[in-house]
This record gives sequence, C-alpha cells and structure tokens, in this order.
Amino acid sequence: MVLAGTRGSTDAPAYRAALDLLASGRYPFADIARAVGRRIPHGRSRAEGRSRMSNAEGEWRAEVVAFLDGNARLRTGLGDWSATSVHDDPAEEHEYFERCRAWQQTVFDHGFAGITWSPEYGGRGGQSWQQAIYREEESRYDVTSGFLTSTIALAGAALHGHGTEDQQERYLRPLLRGDEVWCQLFSEPDAGSDLANLGTRATLDGDQWVVTGQKVWTSGAQHADLGILLARSDPDAPKHRGITCFACPMQSPGIEIRPLRQITGSAHFNEVFLSEVRIPADAVIGEVHGGWTVGRAVLAAESAMIGGSTRFDPVVELLRVARARDRTSDPRVRQAMATYVARERILGILRERLRRDIRCGARPSVDGSVMKLLWSQARTARGELAVMLLGADALADDGTDPDPRFWRVELLSRYWGSIGGGTDEVHKNHVAERVLGLPREPRIDLDQPWSTGRPIGA
Repeated sequence: MVLAGTRGSTDAPAYRAALDLLASGRYPFADIARAVGRRIPHGRSRAEGRSRMSNAEGEWRAEVVAFLDGNARLRTGLGDWSATSVHDDPAEEHEYFERCRAWQQTVFDHGFAGITWSPEYGGRGGQSWQQAIYREEESRYDVTSGFLTSTIALAGAALHGHGTEDQQERYLRPLLRGDEVWCQLFSEPDAGSDLANLGTRATLDGDQWVVTGQKVWTSGAQHADLGILLARSDPDAPKHRGITCFACPMQSPGIEIRPLRQITGSAHFNEVFLSEVRIPADAVIGEVHGGWTVGRAVLAAESAMIGGSTRFDPVVELLRVARARDRTSDPRVRQAMATYVARERILGILRERLRRDIRCGARPSVDGSVMKLLWSQARTARGELAVMLLGADALADDGTDPDPRFWRVELLSRYWGSIGGGTDEVHKNHVAERVLGLPREPRIDLDQPWSTGRPIGA
C-alpha cells in the first residue's frame, strides 16, 4: 500500500480517506473497505452477518452467547487477565495456569468443550462450524484455557487418530476437562527443524520400554501429568521409520525438568532429561517404529491451531496506543499502520475462507503453512510497530499502565511465532514443495540407517 499523497499513489483520495479512518479511532475494517471502494465480508457488522446465517447457526450462536454471558465478562483491554500469558513470577504463572484450567473445566461441565469430539469422551458430537462459532464468540470474553488449548489439540490428535480404544477411554475425557495436562516431548538439541533426527533412545525390556535422552523447548512441562514422547526405537532403520510414540507419565522416576528462563523473564519452556525412564509397553501410541506418522498428525494439528485468532484485537489496541500518544498525524506512523492493517485484513479474509469451507463441509482451501507464516509475520510486525509508538515508554514504565509491559513482551517474544510450531523456513519449504509443486530439496539420508549418520558414541 502506498501512503496517500506520496509519489506513486494511484488512488490518493481513496487511500487518504482510509488512513483518516485509521486515525479516527473507529473500528476500521468495514469503513476502510468502503473508503477504497471494496467490500470485505469479514468487516460486515454483526447484525449483517447474523441476518445471513441459517436458523441452525443462529440458534447455536445464541446458545453459546448465553453460556458465555452467564459465566464470563466481555474483554476490556490489555489489562484483562486473559490478555497476558507471560509472567516472570512463578507464583503468578501458576495462578494463571490454574485459572486457565478452571475455565476449561467450566467449559467442559457446560458441554462446550470438544464440540466435535464424541460424547463418549466428553465431547458434544457436533460439527466443525459449531466449533468455529464458539471460538469466535469466546474470543470476545475475558477468558482463556491458555496452554491447555494446545495440549488438548495435540494430544487429542495423537489419541483420536492412533490410540487404542483402551487409551482413548483412559486419557481423552480427563484431557478434555483439564484434569490431566499433557506436554509435547518432541524437540531435542540435535533435532529441531529436522525432528526425524531425534536421538532419545527407547529399548524394549520385557513388558517395559527403557527411555534415555534429552528434550528441549518443552512448553508447560512443569505443569504436565503426561507427555507425548517420540523416541528412537530402531537406530538401524532410516530415521523416519525407527521412531515410536509413547504416552509418558511425567512423574516417572528418572525424569528431570529444568526451566528455561527466557528474555521476557518467564519460564514457559523447559529442558526435560530422561534417564532410564521405564514406560509400560501398552503406553505405545500407534505402531512400534511407526511413531513418525503419529508425530506428523500432531505437528499438523499444531500448525492449524497456531494460525488461529488472537486473544485480543491488535488493530484496535495499536490504534489506541497511537491516539493516546498523539502519533496519528505522523506520516511514518500512518504508513506503518496502513501496512499492518493490510496484513491483518489478509489474514482475516483467509480465516473467513476457512470458516466458509468448514460450514460447507469442503476441504480447506488455504494451506495451514500459509496461515502460520502470515500469522507469525503479522505478530512480529505488531510488536515492532507498538514499541515504535511507545518510544522510551516501552522500557520506562511504573507498572500502572499495562501498555509498556505488554508490548515489550510482545516484541521480545517475537521468535515464539517464527520458531514455535515449525520455523518459518520449514513452512516456506512446505509451501514451495506441497502447495506450489516446486522440486524438493535433494536428500541423501532418507533411506540410510539413522545410526550411520550419527557421530561415534552418539
């Protein structure tokens, strides 16, 4: 987008009107669309949207809103408890986690958790469009299940797709209610983007597997009861074919969890050391030596989840910060804000396409890697823009204003978006090879035994 009135602008009056709306403080999307002569469905008012919904969708939305109105309050801003997931004090972090767990239990007890899950496992047996509507409505309220949302999605994908009936009966209901918390024991110091290179060993000893190795970047391990563990069960097989997936009890003897303090001050990530940890043979999820298939299902669920909606409206919040500091007349700010709004609008349109696909029962028309890339880029851009608007206030705050700390953390944690859930580089390769059909990068290790590529003694 070219700044209105600058050289190269082909539609200066229209874009000037759009940028004026950005500075006006009104919610911008629908108004900007009209100003530039475009009509963006996602920017329609709630009344317009509801008038086009089917009776079933309208009735479902009313049921969801009634539940939320009765158990939560609407969001008010960045000072809401649910807006900030980063806490540098361990007691505050634990309190936040327990509050998230309490909300998940409330959602479960009222029948709104696992809407598409089978009632046999605590779900509702509903449709994907119902889940989409619930998430849309819940995002307006000062509530969150926090870290539990991801554990339910990831462990649920493994257990639903590959677990035995006994495992599903044992694990799914307490997982969905938040009574048992799971973490993901995948990444290792030598197996990040190339996850299939993992070296944690699993050796069968009678009716138990003995596991030794190290995991890293494990989110929420300090809160977890169980972990989805990938370990090398056949080092002489090619690296993708000698992996087994386990349900690993995190209180098992031989497990040590070491928090990793981040630049934000929080310790969301952990190192997990496993020293001759014994896991029952019936804890294998999927086939022995077939754990890569389970892992792929978990990673796909992670990418789809990460590209979802945010816990606050970043455009509204950034406009508020700009107005509060009288920055809306600065042409550099207006240009940066216009560029950022364009990013968010692209994401919004693509999310609307996915919601439409879900309602129609069609295959998603937008690849998950595309969504994840756009989301991580927008997340980085908003942190940089907010700190630019705040200036020195981003560092020199007295704790009474939530803006400086929130946006400082948002900037410092930018790499969570571009690394977590698969690096941007990995997702770009995925888009190139699987979406655009470009030639794959040459690989010489796919059919070689994993052990032949390891250093001596590893």
